[in-house]
Amino acid sequence: MTDPTRQAALALLTAVLDRHRTLDAALEALPSLATRDRAAAHRLAAAVLRRLGSLDAALEPFLAKAPPTAVRHVLRLGAAGLLLLATPPHAAVATAVALARASGLAPFAGLVNAVLRRLAAEGTAALAALDGPRRDTPSWLWASWGTDARAIAQAHQREAPLDLSLKGDAAPPGGVPLPTGSLRFPPGTRPAELAGFAEGAFWVQDAAAALPARLLSPVAGERIADLCAAPGGKTAQLAAAGAAVTAVERDPARLGRLRETLARLRLAATTVAADATTWRPEAPLDAVLLDAPCSATGTIRRHPDVPYLKRPRDIAALTEQQDRLLDAACAMLRPGGRLIYAVCSLQPEEGAARAEAALARLPLHAAPVRPGEIPGLAPALTDAGCVRTTPALWPELGGMDGFFIARFTKT
Repeated sequence: MTDPTRQAALALLTAVLDRHRTLDAALEALPSLATRDRAAAHRLAAAVLRRLGSLDAALEPFLAKAPPTAVRHVLRLGAAGLLLLATPPHAAVATAVALARASGLAPFAGLVNAVLRRLAAEGTAALAALDGPRRDTPSWLWASWGTDARAIAQAHQREAPLDLSLKGDAAPPGGVPLPTGSLRFPPGTRPAELAGFAEGAFWVQDAAAALPARLLSPVAGERIADLCAAPGGKTAQLAAAGAAVTAVERDPARLGRLRETLARLRLAATTVAADATTWRPEAPLDAVLLDAPCSATGTIRRHPDVPYLKRPRDIAALTEQQDRLLDAACAMLRPGGRLIYAVCSLQPEEGAARAEAALARLPLHAAPVRPGEIPGLAPALTDAGCVRTTPALWPELGGMDGFFIARFTKT
């Protein structure tokens, strides 16, 4: 019998690992599928991507030679069920064999059966003997994170919780308030099923992603641009504070989703489809929030495909774009205007190095963040007064995304 969940999970793995598509894009491209099956397929594929190095190492002793790529994907899905998702052994093996046959891999069904049966006999001990955090992290990323690498990689092994930003005082029940003001729910929580979603009482936004707008300290009536604004969480924060916000986003599809979010939240902002490096406001602005395109390595907990889609060579092109965006953002400001630069990246080239370069070439001076502005996150404050969060922070609360945030004032 065909299992739609595992067939969809195989399609997702193939799209990410073989065709280098993002997991989100692959999920959107899936054919019509029940909501529950779609969510289960995503969870299974994400589990494989999160622990890919460890799963391959656990399978290796039972493979006399490397199988075809498609067969390896089937084995990975079966191994994830056995070792990570507590699928009963007979079910994990039987569904993997059925998946091989349904996917045109019938000649390898016996191999899938034999390998997974032997892996099932070893159980989770097959993973426990491995250095999982190191195996599941590409070498270039591990080296770039320095002394934080192991703690960050360990945090990446856990599924991320769901964080909400609230529009007002009404909050859906069951959440845990975080020190910085976000509301946290367990992993797997579906936001559309929470009380107040349809009424626009909240939006999904990781606790770290909510910090840049908070640190901009928007004031009602101020003219503020949110550059590279999609998906719109920061635009919503600024609009909820009463600022006159212009959200600039060059991707029409992403801008459409931003507009849908603002409509659900019943918040007003001017939206512009434009490249932020060339767009200019009619008059100088009071503040600019720039959450620049980046490697997104700070979001690996939520997007475990990132390590398999990014390469070291990508960083140079991204930093050049970030510099151009900083130049443009500075040019938009009035004297004394405020600028927040943020990236959801753990890479030092995209963080502190960009802030230092901006101070060296632009009419900006640093506006250091004070400890009281980021309650519960004192370890994230750098010597220069910037903020660098990592997934290893708040381990007792479930961690947070990795972000770098710098604040400037135009001279």
